[in-house]
Amino acid sequence: MVAPVSFSVLPTRHVAGALVGSMLSKLHWIGLGAGLVFLSTSITYSYFQTGTVRVLALPHLLISLMLILTLISQLAVLPKMAALRASISEMDSVSTNDPLRVQFNTLHEWFTRLEAGILGLGLIVVYLTARRMLCARSTILPSLALECTPMSWCARRKGIR
Repeated sequence: MVAPVSFSVLPTRHVAGALVGSMLSKLHWIGLGAGLVFLSTSITYSYFQTGTVRVLALPHLLISLMLILTLISQLAVLPKMAALRASISEMDSVSTNDPLRVQFNTLHEWFTRLEAGILGLGLIVVYLTARRMLCARSTILPSLALECTPMSWCARRKGIR
């Protein structure tokens, strides 16, 4: 939401890109901190529910993958994009065939793919976490009771086979 507004309100795409890049960097650090907290509390919750530490459970692996992709984006892609942006005086004045602009656009595409992947993985983790919470609460809300087996992450509603 911030990126489209920045690019439409600020005087140049160069300034907007610098602002958005800086904000994304800060957002990544927040995401990494929140992801580590979520991963550790999810592992702890899993331990209290099952009595074993399940580090390799699917949600934990997906959260770890999200953290790795965020680190790649933060430490590899964003710095290269910032360096290229700094070496190009004004993005709009450079030909789309210019090698620096082509390299920047390629990195931007990879950045977008990484962010989409992180979002997709996050949605899967939210779904799996919601199912796990419903399973744990099935005694409180019988209408939402799930058949939960210790070895199955894919629980089904009771009565539906």
